[in-house]
Amino acid sequence: MTDPQAIQPSALDQLPDRDPEETAEWQASLDAVAREVGPHRAAYLMRRTLERAEADGVALPKLLETDYLNTIPTAAETPVPGDEEMERKITAWNRWNAAAMVTRGSKHGVGGHIATFASAAWLYETGFNHFFKGKEGDGSGDQLYIQGHASPGIYARAFLDGRLTEAHLDNFRQEAGGNGLPSYPHPRRLPWLWEFPTVSMGLGPLSAIYQARFNRYLTARGIKDVSSSHVWAFLGDGEMDEPESTAALALASREGLDNLTFVINCNLQRLDGPVRANFKIVQELEAQFRGAGWNVVKSLWGSAWDELFALDTTGALVRRLREVPDAQVQTYQTRDAAYIRADFFGKDPALAEMAKLLSDDKIIECFHLSRGGHEARKVYAAYKAAVEFKGAPTVILAQTVKGHTLGEGFASKNANHQMKKLTVDEFKTMRDLLELPIPDSAFADGVVPYGHPGADSPEVRYLQERRAALGGPAPARRTHALAPLPAPAEKAFASFDKGSGSQNVATTMAFVRLVKDLVRDKETGKRWVPIVPDEARTFGMESLFPSLGIYSPKGQTYEPVDRDQLMYYKEAKNGQILNEGITEAGSMADFIAASTAYATHGEAMIPFYIFYSMFGWQRTADQMWQLGDQLGRGFLVGATAGRTTLTGEGLQHADGHSPVIAATNPAALSYDPAFAYEIATIVKDGLRRMYGEPAPGEDPNVFYYLTVYNEPLPQPAKPAGLGIDEGIVKGLYRFNTAESAGLSAPANAPRIQLLGSGTAIHWALKAQRLLAEEWGVAADVWSATSWTELRRDAMEADAALLRGEERVPYVRQALHGAEGPVLAVSDYMRQVPDQIAQWVEQDWSSLGADGFGLSDTRDAARRHFGVDAESVVVAALAQLAGRGEVKATAVKEARERYGL
Repeated sequence: MTDPQAIQPSALDQLPDRDPEETAEWQASLDAVAREVGPHRAAYLMRRTLERAEADGVALPKLLETDYLNTIPTAAETPVPGDEEMERKITAWNRWNAAAMVTRGSKHGVGGHIATFASAAWLYETGFNHFFKGKEGDGSGDQLYIQGHASPGIYARAFLDGRLTEAHLDNFRQEAGGNGLPSYPHPRRLPWLWEFPTVSMGLGPLSAIYQARFNRYLTARGIKDVSSSHVWAFLGDGEMDEPESTAALALASREGLDNLTFVINCNLQRLDGPVRANFKIVQELEAQFRGAGWNVVKSLWGSAWDELFALDTTGALVRRLREVPDAQVQTYQTRDAAYIRADFFGKDPALAEMAKLLSDDKIIECFHLSRGGHEARKVYAAYKAAVEFKGAPTVILAQTVKGHTLGEGFASKNANHQMKKLTVDEFKTMRDLLELPIPDSAFADGVVPYGHPGADSPEVRYLQERRAALGGPAPARRTHALAPLPAPAEKAFASFDKGSGSQNVATTMAFVRLVKDLVRDKETGKRWVPIVPDEARTFGMESLFPSLGIYSPKGQTYEPVDRDQLMYYKEAKNGQILNEGITEAGSMADFIAASTAYATHGEAMIPFYIFYSMFGWQRTADQMWQLGDQLGRGFLVGATAGRTTLTGEGLQHADGHSPVIAATNPAALSYDPAFAYEIATIVKDGLRRMYGEPAPGEDPNVFYYLTVYNEPLPQPAKPAGLGIDEGIVKGLYRFNTAESAGLSAPANAPRIQLLGSGTAIHWALKAQRLLAEEWGVAADVWSATSWTELRRDAMEADAALLRGEERVPYVRQALHGAEGPVLAVSDYMRQVPDQIAQWVEQDWSSLGADGFGLSDTRDAARRHFGVDAESVVVAALAQLAGRGEVKATAVKEARERYGL
């Protein structure tokens, strides 16, 4: 009997025990069971009692793990509607063609993956035959996040239903010549088929959660009723190690996203070996998801195991399955019956007796082949339970064998993820196993044939009839012929042209003010999706709280502490703002869902996501690449930008490199505007290009990255003259000359061109005055709104020259004839302005904030990096001295005068 003194104190000890005698009786009963029948029986009774309490609604912590068994017992399974034999044949053809495609492609050295789809075939086929809604029915259909390495199986199905040809399959991973298939799901490369790029592992599960959440947001705001859409994410058990895979599990359960199902293919293997060699990944995932509030359905064992479980009268089999580590389960899949008898059954006398009743064939069937993820009936029962469950998302943990049906050379081998082909003999063995009518004569010259039962065969007709009943083919991406969104009223943009007068305004505040005006627009205002990661007050956006509301599926169930204030914290079921808390990854997933709603749901939404620039591209650049892959549209806004502008925050917050990373993304149009009117011009043009009527040759499937600063400064009026807007959009225009700035310099004074971006233009303007007043040098100041767009235009001009077309880069056109050398300065590392150096015909030099940031005042930081106005003056004099246009002694004198 357990010593009561040995029981550790718990929270229960703090609760008054109204009947200590009854409590003691319960404890004594448990002690008696453990003593007389054994601890396993005591554990069983406790688990059943807790399950009963949970079913009755008694407030107790949930069990985080259940036994290593199917959640849905065989007796409770619903028969699969339809023709199971026909579905088996269809799956066999798809297995064959997926393997044949990769094997044939391996002759060209392009690679591919066979084993993943082999393990997951029934997980997909059951969904395609019975659950996944297409886009030709009501609503938007379902959203399918396909596991990237399973793409050959999806292509094989599209081939069977006539959407792909043999020529397509033979161009798997060979896209350069056209008519090819991308290696993995990719909407930019195959935009009629794939909706979501998923092979950057971990991003698929995160995006799926926020897609399901965004579906609810669209419905709640009355944009479109997509309540019938279900989001399915197909994942690997190894993929769940990525932190993004589980980063938003609590969000999904907190908001009750029962329109979401994760299907995790638990083949127990990752790329190099077992996922949890010494542990059990299924149990670990079950505890993780249950702890986060998800409904968990385990589909582990196939029907061949029913006989074994019926013989398990003592629970010994269940206990043994729970204790065997995953790597040993993998070993059983490759060993003979004698080994399994000794190692698995021989560990327990009760199991040893059970094994005497089992034939070797039965043991091999169970341990080599029979898994819940390989049987349509088991998978169907799990999916049905998932879509019928209400109040929480569901995860299905389906156990499979990696390389299933590919033969002994593949199944459960550690190296099978890297194995790209089967031999002809292995294909013939596979053919016989799958019972496919492919004769030996079809293997001409050792080439593996594709298999197809015929366009009018019973299999193809059945497949197409099932898809028609579910709303058309899947997966599929639809590019809707949307009418251009009407342009917002011109006054929203024009109000910035006159400047701010004597008022100091940071460009962050200018952007927020512009958004405030745009969200009020009667035509397009409701389509804006403001996204912020718990920094709205930092960016001055709190005034949007009461007017737009923060989206919450529960609305506001409390009285906010600041309710008596004008800008109180307001949550609403139809709120427009997505305030995600401290998660840049979650905010980016929000942005991706909103920015692609034009394709996913046929509704153009205009997301803007504003964030500390340091925590954008540096932290979530992989998602920004995913955004480009998915053809997303919208505005990313890197606020509190620059390496020297965010006073006192230090190197962790001092962004000197985000434009460098942004420049690597072909879909990102990166701008570093200096003035409020530039922001207005860029946003106006972005709305036209992405949501209005793009010019001939313009790709609307881009997104904009704007850096804005928290340094309040006077905002000048927009200069008069032709070409200003064009220059702002293309990346460069002359803001003023020494003469137009009212600065006097001697006749024939040396002249220099100062290029500045973002907040750095103010240093250039001060340097312009110092150069004129103290050194007799005339300087013209140019605003470089986008170094990156200037570079891309120049690269396109270079490519045109190779094609024999004459074209002058815009940066060369703009600076043509400008006197003197060019000196560029920005609040970023010199690599940012240096992007355009080779296309500038004048002598080039640059200044930038290279290295780590530091905690200090703005002036001190700028002096430290050598980018302040005085440093610009010295650098300008040095350039001119090198050309013989000023005395060399002027450089030394300036350094001493300014204390450099």
